[in-house]
Amino acid sequence: MTYDSDILIVGGGLNGPLLALAAARSGFSATVIDAQSAQARRADNFDGRSYALALASQRMLAALGLWDRLAPEAQPMHDIKVSDGRAGEGPSPFVLHFDHHEIEEGPMGFMVEDRHLRRRLLDAMADEPAITHLPGETVTAQETDSRRAGVTLDSGRTLTGRLLIGCDGRASGTARRAGITRTEHDYGQTALVCAIGHARPHDGCAHQFFMPAGPLAILPLTGNRSSIVWSESHEQAAAINALSDADYLEILRPRFGDFLGEISLAGARFSYPLRLSLADALTAPRLALVGDAAHGLHPIAGQGLNAGFRDIAALAEVLTLAARRGEDIASPLVLDRYAAWRRFDIATLASATDVFNRLFSNDNPIFRATRDIGLGLVNAVPSLRRGFIREAAGLTGDAPRLMQGKPL
Repeated sequence: MTYDSDILIVGGGLNGPLLALAAARSGFSATVIDAQSAQARRADNFDGRSYALALASQRMLAALGLWDRLAPEAQPMHDIKVSDGRAGEGPSPFVLHFDHHEIEEGPMGFMVEDRHLRRRLLDAMADEPAITHLPGETVTAQETDSRRAGVTLDSGRTLTGRLLIGCDGRASGTARRAGITRTEHDYGQTALVCAIGHARPHDGCAHQFFMPAGPLAILPLTGNRSSIVWSESHEQAAAINALSDADYLEILRPRFGDFLGEISLAGARFSYPLRLSLADALTAPRLALVGDAAHGLHPIAGQGLNAGFRDIAALAEVLTLAARRGEDIASPLVLDRYAAWRRFDIATLASATDVFNRLFSNDNPIFRATRDIGLGLVNAVPSLRRGFIREAAGLTGDAPRLMQGKPL
């Protein structure tokens, strides 16, 4: 039978367009159904949102032909320093330092602003004839049978494809309509997110400072700017977020410290509650979930977007190999391969971030002593440090070809 596209992708944020590009490079046609307008997607104002891309994610973007145009707007992360302490008291003397010189591959990752990554993806989609982008459209109904997947849009238009993919976030309507439930846990924390300008250069060093209420990540952007992800209790975060910009900075300064000199806001302020949210299944008949639709993680290790990229790389590889063998790309056997590939990694990452947050987000003196000793021991053993560096860079495990920088 005929289809409007081989693959129907619900969600036009970052994962949806990237999946469409990966599919198109393998000869599939794709339609991206995007609830936001084209004007909103292409807005070029800096709003403070940024992402930490692991080295493996950068390799994937390079393999798909996106990195050359994005590289001038990306900030390499050369060092990561992890410390424990209290606001206003500075870090403990046990600091874990990851130096990119300890691995051969280069920087551990790159910081990229949302506006730059989003626009490069939109440009690449526009240049790809196998991709149809439908901005300002939402899915109101979906159905699947043994031969096709179909969706109805709020405009009344209907589309059919061989496979339906949900890239529509933690509140995924695609998953809900397919009857996929979620397992969720409220961390009792809210992340305060913004960009900060500072007087001194950051030298490409990222900092993770663990405080009793939650971690503070200071991530280097281009120029004398850094991205902030600052976790507090729901109540405290709401009170801080209600403050004026000047008072907000007064609360941040003792937590941030003075190592980068005077600080100022360099973009909008955001906040979002932190929850662990895992889809109880990654697939359903003729349907797969990718990114936050499949797993919403604590931002403690900055792995949320990278995990979504690994989903995309794995799914694209599974579909490509299935098509070459003449299989139905949406058959249960094919989709089970994707689920089996990603299930363990997602569970491991969710467990690790959950345990790390519980261990560090408290002021228990026994836990404090244990984690400080642990940081010191890892920092003192080069082989352990290199192992953690390679893990953070996404260079370990059964990496899909795209995340190795190889074409499908």
